Formats: sequence, structure tokens, C-alpha cells
Amino acid sequence: MREKSLKWTTRILLAVTVVFTVLYFNLPRIHAWEVGKQEARTAWNEYVDSETQMNHLVIKETKTGEEAVKGLRLRLPEGIPADEIKISKDDLTQTLRIEIPHTDGSYFQNDPITGSSDSIAGLFYVQGKKADIIEITMDQVYELDIEYDEKYYYFNFIVPHEIYDRIVVIDAGHGGNDPGANRQGIMEKDIDLAILLELKELFEHSTENIHVYYTRTDDSNPTHEQRVGLANKVNADLFISIHNNSTKSGRVSSISGTEVMFSKSQEGDFASENLAALCMEELTLALGSRDRGLIDGDNIYIVRNSEVPVALVEVGFMTNKEELKLLNSKEYQKKAAEALYRAVIRAFEEKEQE
Repeated sequence: MREKSLKWTTRILLAVTVVFTVLYFNLPRIHAWEVGKQEARTAWNEYVDSETQMNHLVIKETKTGEEAVKGLRLRLPEGIPADEIKISKDDLTQTLRIEIPHTDGSYFQNDPITGSSDSIAGLFYVQGKKADIIEITMDQVYELDIEYDEKYYYFNFIVPHEIYDRIVVIDAGHGGNDPGANRQGIMEKDIDLAILLELKELFEHSTENIHVYYTRTDDSNPTHEQRVGLANKVNADLFISIHNNSTKSGRVSSISGTEVMFSKSQEGDFASENLAALCMEELTLALGSRDRGLIDGDNIYIVRNSEVPVALVEVGFMTNKEELKLLNSKEYQKKAAEALYRAVIRAFEEKEQE
């Protein structure tokens, strides 16, 4: 009897040991799976909440005397002054966001927005926990002329070229969860952005009459459609996308130098190839890098779909040890930015001479 009891005890202990061992080695995996499930549930709940809270808002077409109201007019909620309303605009998504302190339930039912819907693709509102939000999707990129008085906010939508004679769009490649090339812990997305920010600094202190839109100025990752879409929707004069190169294998190599892609299918007095040639000339001169030539880039989405002169610059090779060290230095990034700035100035000079 005692032998049977010992055998059963041994078997139970062995089974417990096996279960414990399986759990011990798989616990991180099980935990990750459970966390993933929880995150999916949370995301779904947030999606459902947003769907139930988001409502269509109608623009009431009105006339003031005999003249139609231009743009949009937002009636201020009772007791809320204009300076307590926050307004932001995202050119990449053509979205205007109006954040209003909590209103009473009847505000959105009593036609708070009047005017013309000519520039509007979508209009929604959400009564959130902290504030009420109106989101306006515009049918293209506009600059806003905003005024307000004691009763209303006034929004007038202006096509950028009605204000600016010369418009450029600058894109920093990759970003967010897309690092691009990655060598020795250095990510291409960071170098691309660093060069763009140096270029942004130059344009902000420039006396040239050039307005610049940027696809990103932080570690975000706009879609390819958004990047080239911004250039097309503002009808930019020039579009430059900043990247850095690597060998196809991703292995360290002696290959180095600058390449510039352009749209071979694009024609005109000043086309992509003209812009690409100026970028190449200025970059190789400033950086002392090898000229690896201009390349037909019509197989690249943002190049192929650009309706304006476009140059995608590959400043250098991250798979070359010496060039990677240079690309990761602030001094070299600044030189690259100065070269691209000069290329833009020269491009406008050439365009205006035609």
C-alpha cells in the first residue's frame, strides 16, 4: 500500500514539475500574448467609443444681406470667449481641428457653423470627456485667414499660391516604426530628419520669399500618399525628399557617394531632372562626396506620383564606415542642408529665367 502511495506521489510531483517547467519557459510568451489581447480589446473599445461619439455636422448655407458668407463662421458657445478655443491645422491630412470647452447639449443641434461648404470635404464633431472637438477635412491644402469678435469665429480658406509666389515641400524619409537603413545603432530616419531640421533653420532665417511645407518635423511616419500628396495639393514648385543609402545586402562596403533620383517621365521647361542635377552638383561640391549619377526613380512611389519637379536625394551610404561617421555628425548634416538650400535657390533662378 505504501509503495502504491509513493508511486502516485512521485507521479504527481513529476507532473507538477513538468507543468511548472512548461509555464516557466513559456510565461513571457503567454504574458505577451495576454498583453496583446488586452491591447487589442482596448483599441477595439476606443474605436467603438469614437464611432459612437463622432457625429456629422452640417454647414448651414446663409446670406448676410445680399452677400453670401465667405468661408465658415463658427458661433461662439454661450459664456465661452474666443480666446478659450484652441485651433490647429494639419496640412498633411488637410484637417482643421477646433477644440471648445464643454458646451451644453443643444449647441451642436442649433447650426453652430454657417457659411460656404465649397472648400470642405468632411465635417464632424465629438463631445469628448475634456472638451468638444470639431474636425473639418478640407478638400485640399489651404492657408487660413482667421478672425473673431464677441459672437463668431471667421475662417477664410486661401489657396497657398494666392499668398506665396514660391512654394517648396521638403520630406524627411522614413520615421516612426520605419527606421530605414540601420547600421551600428544609427538609423537612417534620424539622419534624414536631422538634415531636414537644419534645412528648416536655413529657410526660417532666409530673406528669400519662399514658403516651405514639411512632411514631418518629428519622429512620425507619414504614408507615401501623404508625402507626395502634400506636394501635389499645395501645387509646389519643387519637392525634395531626403534619404540615405545602403548596399542591397546591408553589409559594410567600400561603396560610397551621392545618388539623386528623379522622374524621367516628367517633362517641361524645368522638370525633375533639372532639380536633381542641381541637388547633385551642390551636394557633391559641399560634401566632397562621389557623384554616383542621376537615376530614373519612376519605380519609387513618391517620385512616380509627383506632379511637380521632384528629387529624391540619397546623401551618402550608411554601409560605408567612413561615410556613416560623417553622416551622423552635425557638421556634415549642416553642410548637406546648406547644399540643398543652394540647390533650391538656383532652381528658382533657373525657373524664373525661362
